[in-house]
Amino acid sequence: MDIQAIVKQVIEELAGIEGKQSGMGEQPSSVHSNLEKAGEQVRHIIFAKEKIVGVDHPQDVNTIKQARAITPARIGIGHTGTRMKTREYLDFRIDHAAAQDAVTRGVSEQFLSTMNLPILQSKSTSIEDYLMNLNSGRKLDDASRTWAEANLSKGKQVQIIISDGLSSTGIEANIPDLLPALIQGLKVKKISYGEPIFIKRSRVWIQDEIASIANCDVVISLIGERPGLATAKSISAYLVYRPTNQTVEADRTVISNIHDGGIPPIEAGAYLSDLIQDVLTYKASGVKLAQLR
Repeated sequence: MDIQAIVKQVIEELAGIEGKQSGMGEQPSSVHSNLEKAGEQVRHIIFAKEKIVGVDHPQDVNTIKQARAITPARIGIGHTGTRMKTREYLDFRIDHAAAQDAVTRGVSEQFLSTMNLPILQSKSTSIEDYLMNLNSGRKLDDASRTWAEANLSKGKQVQIIISDGLSSTGIEANIPDLLPALIQGLKVKKISYGEPIFIKRSRVWIQDEIASIANCDVVISLIGERPGLATAKSISAYLVYRPTNQTVEADRTVISNIHDGGIPPIEAGAYLSDLIQDVLTYKASGVKLAQLR
């Protein structure tokens, strides 16, 4: 079942719950509907996520509220018998559906058109191939490699890669703010960079191939993180200095948890430009950079 079907089912169930509550004289929460559009009956339902203490008759409700305020974890939600209460269960299903959608949906063509990025492709032939065959996302397909060899800027200090990775939702939510902030930071520091590119269904290691083609000093990948139930909108930034065939994970610097509830994308863009300057200064990334700084 895709996310649209799940969300439709969930909000219909929520609407039913709210209707029963209103009938019993209880205060309705956050489900609202608007009807009638162009002669058709259309229902728009808005479900506002709220951190409500669901424990019945808690001994210390303030402590539960304080704990819920500092974590997205599902604590203090209460239960009915051995199960979650209906509202929390439906909220869980919405978050789970959003996480699945972030992995499988892919970045929209409208988004790519708006960002005006060159679009390349890894060797992954489908989302199933991408998820099951790690190596397929680590190399460009033949057509993309040919394009890159002919068109990528050569000899720049920085090459930026944007990849859907495991969260297309994260890319669409963060890149419009992060990318301009990163580029502005590079310009202020007079660091040269090649035109940013988007690579569909690619993994971090594809940056090694791009660095080899572009002959750049630093390659940075902005890639969708594996989504969870707390958020499906997070991305990470991986930087590496002059990767070779001997480059390992410890040679890469990573900044993760970039999203509105973690590191805000504009702040992340500014910080990444500072980090790139350090990588260029010390001619190192990853563990080596941490030891030199």
